[in-house]
Amino acid sequence: MKMKYRKMGKTGIEISALGFGCMRLPEYEKDGKWYIDNDLAIPMLRKAYEYGVNYFDTAYYYCHSNSERTLGQAVKPFRDKVYLSTKIPLEEVHSKEDFWGLLKTSLARLDTDYIDFYHFWALNKNRFDEVVLKYGLIDEAMEAKRQGLIRHLSFSFHDDPKVIKYIIDTGKVFSSMLVQYNLLDRKNEEMINYAHDQGLGVVIMGPVGGGRLASPENALGEKLNLGSIATYELAFKFVLSNPNVTCALSGMENLAVLKKNVQVINNFTSLTTEEQANLQQALTELQKFSELYCTGCKYCNGCPQSIKIDQIFGLYTYYNVYGLTDFAKQAYARYLKNQNVGQIETCLECGLCESKCPQKLPIIEDLKKVDRVLRT
Repeated sequence: MKMKYRKMGKTGIEISALGFGCMRLPEYEKDGKWYIDNDLAIPMLRKAYEYGVNYFDTAYYYCHSNSERTLGQAVKPFRDKVYLSTKIPLEEVHSKEDFWGLLKTSLARLDTDYIDFYHFWALNKNRFDEVVLKYGLIDEAMEAKRQGLIRHLSFSFHDDPKVIKYIIDTGKVFSSMLVQYNLLDRKNEEMINYAHDQGLGVVIMGPVGGGRLASPENALGEKLNLGSIATYELAFKFVLSNPNVTCALSGMENLAVLKKNVQVINNFTSLTTEEQANLQQALTELQKFSELYCTGCKYCNGCPQSIKIDQIFGLYTYYNVYGLTDFAKQAYARYLKNQNVGQIETCLECGLCESKCPQKLPIIEDLKKVDRVLRT
């Protein structure tokens, strides 16, 4: 079976149901600086294209600001056959000139004459009002479109779902949006339907819940009366069974994950009416999964005390979701002995991590809770 493709709203474009999220490309550190391992990343990106993936999503700051450059190198031989998505960091915009400077930097890094889908990154109501509208960025983006520098204007979103309608209705020019949606987090479902009805393509981030639904085990499928189906496959199946979803992004770190995800999409069939009914009845079983909903985005990195927040929360996922309690506790014990990382008791409670978290998690208190659980 071959890759599935879906229409991207009213753009006339068909993109692959699986999109390649370029925020977790393989990296290494040398002399205090971070680099992408292009010997691994570029062949993987090109293999994705061979498998039929034609939508590649990156952003200005992904992978220590190196992702755009690596992606541009990877797709150079077939640039006109794929669709590139990147995002402008609105926190860096304080004038119209900033918009153009950031756009030109992304174009240069991607080594391309145009960007297919240019996103206002991590929109919420405040950023939309105080940056996008204040500085007239929609008009600037439309001028960039007239110049051929971008093909479509889009936005990614982290806020109360009702704000999506406000952004779509106020902006009136968006071709697509990027939002979170999965078995654990369905709060954007109504607005996904609204966006589709307004002609927008809908791309989904976090289809496997930041790793919570990435387990190869089939216990969840059995709990939901869906038979022997791997949890990660069920996660994609749920997202793509929504006919208003265009594409599910996956941040793929290696070829094994790429191959697994491609196989799932190639073999995809929508949930039947009976399966959807069973799913609705059993969703209460997932409530415990939603506790401490960390997506693993790593935006919280940069703790002044070197506490590896994403690693610690990842261990709690193994403990709380997958039931791998011994594994999680043993791994945390090793973390506590590692002199190269910060310990939770050294937390300054400065709030830097919480200010960066798109999910608005109470990270400081959650860290204390996880520490108590995994130490016992």
